Amino acid sequence: QPPRSCEDYWGEWKHCRGLRHAFHHYYAHGELPDCGRWREDYEACRAWERDRAAAAQVPAPLLACPGLCRPGLLGQKPRSRRVWKLRKNPPPDWYLPLD
Repeated sequence: QPPRSCEDYWGEWKHCRGLRHAFHHYYAHGELPDCGRWREDYEACRAWERDRAAAAQVPAPLLACPGLCRPGLLGQKPRSRRVWKLRKNPPPDWYLPLD
């Protein structure tokens, strides 16, 4: 059985194809979202519900990534670049009052 209901995959696909999400994703990542994976997951889920065939019973894309690591929504790229250089220790005058 798929980890989520088929309506969840359909809803995620519809959300991914929406104008607001596409605009936000393009603004944040510089490219349009790839929503094909959500459609494939929905079709695999429906095939499992309809046929219960051995090939569709364990859909590898659904079990490997149950909706949390799709490139269209959460993304594989970092959301932002670091602005400050990380330090290992505080500055030597950290206890002095600020100007």
